Amino acid sequence: MPCHSWVETEEQVLATFCGRETTDTEQTPGQEVVFSPGSFMSITFRSDFSNEERFTGFDAHYMAVDVDECTEREDEELSCDHYCHNYIGGYYCSCRFGYLLHTDNRTCRVECSDNLFTQRTGVITSPDFPNPYPKSSECFYTIELEEGFMVSLQFEDIFDIEDHPEVPCPYDYIKIKADPKVWGPFCGERAPEPINTQSHSVQILFRSDNSGENRGWRLSYRATGNECPDLQPPVHGKIEPLQAKYSFKDQVLISCDTGYKVLKDNVEMDTFQIECLKDGTWSNKIPTCKIADCGAPAELKHGQITFSTRNKLTTYKSEIRYSCQHPYYKMLHNITGIYTCSAQGVWMNEVLGRSQPTCLPVCGQPSRSLPNLVKRIIGGRNAEPGLFPWQALIVVEDTSRVPNDKWFGSGALLSESWILTAAHVLRSQRRDNTVTPVSKEHVTVYLGLHDVRDKSGAVNSSAAQVVLHPDFNIQNYNHDIALVQLQEPVPLGPHVMPICLPSPEPQGPEPHMLGLVAGWGISNPNVTVDEIISSGTRTLSDVLQYVKLPVVPHAECKTSYESRSGNYSVTENMFCAGYYEGGKDTCLGDSGGAFVILDDLTQRWVAQGLVSWGGPEECGSKQVYGVYTKVSNYVDWLWEQMGSPQGLGALQVER
Repeated sequence: MPCHSWVETEEQVLATFCGRETTDTEQTPGQEVVFSPGSFMSITFRSDFSNEERFTGFDAHYMAVDVDECTEREDEELSCDHYCHNYIGGYYCSCRFGYLLHTDNRTCRVECSDNLFTQRTGVITSPDFPNPYPKSSECFYTIELEEGFMVSLQFEDIFDIEDHPEVPCPYDYIKIKADPKVWGPFCGERAPEPINTQSHSVQILFRSDNSGENRGWRLSYRATGNECPDLQPPVHGKIEPLQAKYSFKDQVLISCDTGYKVLKDNVEMDTFQIECLKDGTWSNKIPTCKIADCGAPAELKHGQITFSTRNKLTTYKSEIRYSCQHPYYKMLHNITGIYTCSAQGVWMNEVLGRSQPTCLPVCGQPSRSLPNLVKRIIGGRNAEPGLFPWQALIVVEDTSRVPNDKWFGSGALLSESWILTAAHVLRSQRRDNTVTPVSKEHVTVYLGLHDVRDKSGAVNSSAAQVVLHPDFNIQNYNHDIALVQLQEPVPLGPHVMPICLPSPEPQGPEPHMLGLVAGWGISNPNVTVDEIISSGTRTLSDVLQYVKLPVVPHAECKTSYESRSGNYSVTENMFCAGYYEGGKDTCLGDSGGAFVILDDLTQRWVAQGLVSWGGPEECGSKQVYGVYTKVSNYVDWLWEQMGSPQGLGALQVER
């Protein structure tokens, strides 16, 4: 075949073949495969007029072969930006996560038009920094702060944005805007100088075209506010934090030294906070520090206050001393009574804290010492005023009966409000054996009384309530104990002081111990009961008398009464006192009076017994012992009725 045939695609000639494959040396195709660069190929066969031989021509086979554009495409403008996916007859591009495919179907861009920064400091970068930023993208960044702040920008040294040697930033650039000012565009490899926008609102635009491989940029921003004037802490105070400069939104806490309070608009507080405003002024003035003042200490009932300073200061670290009215009251817990004005403006005691001390009546310590030698009440001697300041005269006048019933007995002061006595003194005089207390309206109590003919110096009080022991037995006088609550507390003094209660020990007073009993009972040992009734009260003692009596062993007392005719019962709730030979005893009118014994350890007088009953013979008869209610068996019951000893003031004897 003459060389007048060739293969071409579009305008490009790929090959020209002619000759005979077996003999000619000219070019023949042989087994050569011809590829077209595209999907089109044309074959042109041409012959001229000079053929002298018969040539057989040619036979060619063709086939379509798929092209892998992802590996064979060399044109950068046509290649995929991120991922290339080949398929028969074509290919397509895709992007990494977070990117979007551009409308040219090969370039990957980012959606970065909605970046808002509201913090006072932060960092902003081009996408994928420090890796090359995406092409064909427009990024918008907005810094939006509260009015009063000013934003400043600082670019880092790594700055790489595509540029042009002759035209300023025609391809990629960053531009900064803070109305009405604009900075940029910026590109190239030199970072811009720091920018102080003088605005609280800044917009940053970053644009890239569809070419280039550049690392991008990174900047940090910081907001500063309008500065406020310097602050000086108040006297005896401090401000936190302490800074050289304060600007918008900075807050300052003012506090005072220990023992001082922040004073603002006449209101005391622990701390006070002010803030620097957007116009460069402080939200409030600096307050002052006022020394803590505890104020006048509360008055102490039955006590007084002594100041440590002449001018009676009540400010921080000042001291006062509470003391009780000596010798009639003592301070509970035996504390010093010293209170110091604390930093919180409260009077504080190292033991009680802010609680006020309590002054309790001093029990069992008469202002006058009792004599060592005393005579019996029956024919005994008169008591001096103040020897028995706990002694009470109880007068009962039952006006509900016709004719009126009137009798009296004795009692012992336990506190400012309570009288201890025998139950039979306060039992309503009924013919049956029922135990009913007399009405409180029929009871009058006299304290500080010495001579019954002169009650002007005595304290008299009506009864608020009458309490008999619930188990009082009128047949044998078992549980013969009662209480009278006074209508008003009585003032204590040299002639009015309480007696102590014993500790709740069931054994009671030991045999042969000596005790004292006082009363206004019968002073003539030869007067019979019938004579007393017929003569009224003229045979009773006008002046308080007393006697010293020994405690009789319980067995001896029981034997003494068992030997007599009649049904006498000396129970474990009783004890006896008196002399075998008689001559000294308590008698009618002494009922309910206290049998007191001096405690050796505390040197206080304790009410160990109450005058209860005696034999049928005359008072002070031989082998007739007086029987007394054993008070120690009833201490718990007494406290239940009156309240706790601390709250009441009724003191158990201390050991």
